[in-house]
Amino acid sequence: MLAQNWFFVLLFLLLIVLLGYLASQYHVAKDITQANRNILTPGSVNVLKSMQGPVNVTVFATKDDADRGDTFRKGMIDFMARYQREKKDIHLKFINPSQEPKLAQEANIKQDGEVVVEYNKRTEHIFPPIAEQEMTNLLVRLARTNQQAVMFLDGHGERHLQGIKNHDIGEFGKKLEEKGFKFANPDLTIAQAVPSNGAMLVIASPQVDLSEIEAKKIKAYLEAGGNLLWLLDNDNLHGLKEVADYLGLTISPGIVVDMTAAQYGADAKVAFASLYGDHPITRNFQLRTLFPEAHEVDAKASDELGWKVARLVEVAPNGWLESDKILNGGKNQKAVFDEKKDKRGPINIGVALEREYGKKGQRVVVIGNGNFLSNTFITNGGNLDFGINIVNWLAGDDKLITIQPMPLKDINVTIPNDDTSRLVAWTVFHGFQFFIPIGVFIAGFWLWWKRRKA
Repeated sequence: MLAQNWFFVLLFLLLIVLLGYLASQYHVAKDITQANRNILTPGSVNVLKSMQGPVNVTVFATKDDADRGDTFRKGMIDFMARYQREKKDIHLKFINPSQEPKLAQEANIKQDGEVVVEYNKRTEHIFPPIAEQEMTNLLVRLARTNQQAVMFLDGHGERHLQGIKNHDIGEFGKKLEEKGFKFANPDLTIAQAVPSNGAMLVIASPQVDLSEIEAKKIKAYLEAGGNLLWLLDNDNLHGLKEVADYLGLTISPGIVVDMTAAQYGADAKVAFASLYGDHPITRNFQLRTLFPEAHEVDAKASDELGWKVARLVEVAPNGWLESDKILNGGKNQKAVFDEKKDKRGPINIGVALEREYGKKGQRVVVIGNGNFLSNTFITNGGNLDFGINIVNWLAGDDKLITIQPMPLKDINVTIPNDDTSRLVAWTVFHGFQFFIPIGVFIAGFWLWWKRRKA
């Protein structure tokens, strides 16, 4: 009998050791928060999957002092654990700058808590507080293989990639810089040609005509395999008709009218995206985008030139395409559908063209709207994400096409503004804080007193 008991104890201890080993080798996590705040978003996971090789994260921070509420190191361990679960070769190391001042000086550390991330012999620094968006953007910059500059046309009233006016796209430019892109601004009136060493050329809604010489240089750039992002605010091509013909483009004179815009408190001339095409730019893209005063854009595939055309985004399923231009000063005029002249939605407002050219191929994106990337509208819905996806695809960084981390949805409680709701909320909140604990204490004391007297 004694031997049987000892055998059971040994088996029990062996089971505990086995369970401990399995727990150290295998990790399973389930996030039940509404916004999945404890796991990485799909965008961050995609970035990690694209990174081949180890990532070294060095945190220069003094040791935690829990008595004073300092738990920075523990917070970094928990934060980076989400990345380490997806990429096993992320190595996290802590250095106390006060104990290792030479190492901190060599790393050019400027403040306590500074983090140095190293990948493929390239390093970047990041400062607390650190959120997923900042860390993932840093990893995107380190992982970016294409260091060619984004070139943008200027001098014709274009939406400037570094401008601060409402119609400019400077805020979009800042986000591109955060993701590792560089800019160049070639002057085509002086340069012999559009530089061939750029990642792409951006033509953002010129307001005056380009010269014939500039147009020929842009066409020659396309003929030589250059990538292009062209934003069009109307059907006035401003001297680039030859370029449009080379791409087989057509753009509508009238704008899209979307009657569902009223649901969002917007003008009917703001078109909301309803459908996205099956293309790397829009695949798995589910964010709502909006395009103020958008025009229909289409392109024809060309066997002769080798262009393959994909439609990117359709808007206004409950709206239509106006057949005529909106007259100056007619922004507030009431839109009325004309069965004889107008075209019912949905309306396609963006195309992506691609063809084989050399080893890397050639890519072009044309959007019948520049407003969606303007400083005024860039923060609306998924406009920023859509724009970044376009630039990533044009730059050849398909694996980095991603969306921004999802905002937290379940951190706020909205209480209706009436007396009954406020009373219920007060009772619930203070019930868990005071009433229930006091009730449990009284019940326990009563049971203890009753048994003591029994």
